[in-house]
Amino acid sequence: MQKILAYPLTVVYFIVFGLTLLIFHPIQWFCYNVFGYQAHKICVDALQFCLMRCLNVLGTRFSWNNDYEIPKNKPLLIVSNHQSMYDISPIMWYMRRHHVKFVAKKELGKGFPSVSYNLRHGGSVLIDRKNPRQALPAMVTFAKYIEDTNRAAVIFPEGTRSKTGEPKQFKTRGLELLMENTPSALIVPITVNNSWKTLRYGKFPMGIGSYIKFKVHQPIDLSEVEDHKKLVKTIENTITSSIILKK
Repeated sequence: MQKILAYPLTVVYFIVFGLTLLIFHPIQWFCYNVFGYQAHKICVDALQFCLMRCLNVLGTRFSWNNDYEIPKNKPLLIVSNHQSMYDISPIMWYMRRHHVKFVAKKELGKGFPSVSYNLRHGGSVLIDRKNPRQALPAMVTFAKYIEDTNRAAVIFPEGTRSKTGEPKQFKTRGLELLMENTPSALIVPITVNNSWKTLRYGKFPMGIGSYIKFKVHQPIDLSEVEDHKKLVKTIENTITSSIILKK
């Protein structure tokens, strides 16, 4: 019965989701080109809020559990597991005061209204995962930008999303590279639960009634840690130990 109901709700969702992206695309362009970065950021924040509201059409709910006061005057490396594209807007919205940027694959840099524009112009980095000669220098430049501006970089070290919620082993090189070039950063581990359920049937219909939960773990001052490889393993264990595997 739930899957049958998912078909019409998914159609409605796709309509409001698509319209949201189309409406915000020219607004982003105008804000960025006429008023500059700060206006563009306000527009992008509003976009993330609206994209979350689009998911409410499917009965999707969100919770954000953060017991820590995270300073705005330090660069952040936000490290999270990755279950679907629906991990992204809540992280951007709830962490918006930290100016969230992403390490994203280059394929997302074109063809997606609003999303591609923000990735290209909002301070994120697009990398070719098959071309280390492009990806590694781009990551270094991005990390130095985060360090210099006290903004936040989000990285999903699994490299690709988990379709069942089961965590994938971290690919550590990208995270280690960010750490090497953001020496004053705070590491903020985040665990995402249930985001994969929005795609439990595949792309159509979408899963309905998902309760996507985010848990922010104790931030770690990178300047107080010498062994980055050991730290990456600690972060991985912290994140994955809070993943709840319920179908």
